[in-house]
Amino acid sequence: MKSKKNIVIKIGTTSIIKDGELNLGLMDSLASSIKEQKQNGFNFIIVTSGAVQLGANELNLDQRPTELKSLQVASSVGQIALVNSFKEVFKTKDLKIGQVLMSKNVLEDRNQFVNTSEALNELIIQDIIPVINENDIVATEELKFGDNDRLSAIVAIVVKAEKLVLITNQEGLFDSDPQKSKNAEKINYIEYDSDELADLIPTSSTGEGMGGFSTKIMASQMAGFSGIPTQIITWSDDCIKKVVNNEDIGTFVKPSSKNVKLKKLWIAYGMPIVGRINIDDGARDALIKDASLLSRGINKVNVPFESNDGIEIFDTSNSLIGKGISKISNKEFSLDKDAENKVVIHKDNLLIL
Repeated sequence: MKSKKNIVIKIGTTSIIKDGELNLGLMDSLASSIKEQKQNGFNFIIVTSGAVQLGANELNLDQRPTELKSLQVASSVGQIALVNSFKEVFKTKDLKIGQVLMSKNVLEDRNQFVNTSEALNELIIQDIIPVINENDIVATEELKFGDNDRLSAIVAIVVKAEKLVLITNQEGLFDSDPQKSKNAEKINYIEYDSDELADLIPTSSTGEGMGGFSTKIMASQMAGFSGIPTQIITWSDDCIKKVVNNEDIGTFVKPSSKNVKLKKLWIAYGMPIVGRINIDDGARDALIKDASLLSRGINKVNVPFESNDGIEIFDTSNSLIGKGISKISNKEFSLDKDAENKVVIHKDNLLIL
């Protein structure tokens, strides 16, 4: 049987919560859509917001908490209602779900990154729909994804998704804030690495919950770099059908055509950075042509590193051009151009941005 295609669906707070309560109508419609499209050759992974708001409701809070400890408590309480509702609604369609809580440190360890990929794929193989949220209760400010938009991009990368779908309260991206301008026009199609998309980030901060539209743009850039298209839409009963049939709906963010390996995606988005170096123009040109980084091409070690450390690579204008895993420590080579030339980062462990 032909392998099924994975679709990651991220549901924002403004969609999953309606009038302060869980939007059971949307959940029922989502379950029906997933049931139908699973029969057409698609698997689904859900990244959902809403736990904090549901917890705040149960704790009789006037508004969503912002302080970390209060957020953790609300999330812990709200997760129970959220996942139980998914279970009960999806059960009526003979669909099984499995709860997955993720925190950023999972991605910072290469083995955990691979294990997460294998665990999610095993759920999919066993016909269980992963329902994913950030693990707020154990998060610190440094470990938090910050929003479920970027979490959904990470999930899409981990499961090698066919498409990332961001469901929100707007029908897509607009060239200006539609809540402030009557002349705002929806963008139907845009490239992930275009200046036009990047320029929208400062003006797209509206939205409830942790993430506004700026985080949706950044998520689409992450997915796009990884070769995964993103569709930003508002909910309707037939929207999933339209998405999988590649119909014109919402905003479509076209991805890179490059096939980036999972290890290099971990280097891009999961690897903790230790060292920082500047390289000369010759080394930059060589790296772009798929060469390894040699010690002779390094102008300056800004932050020292040991072997197997994550390194950021900057050019002569101090622009970040790549990341990689060091083969040796900076103590093992000299910046003298006449000294022995050593491989500092092998091309297999190097990602050019």
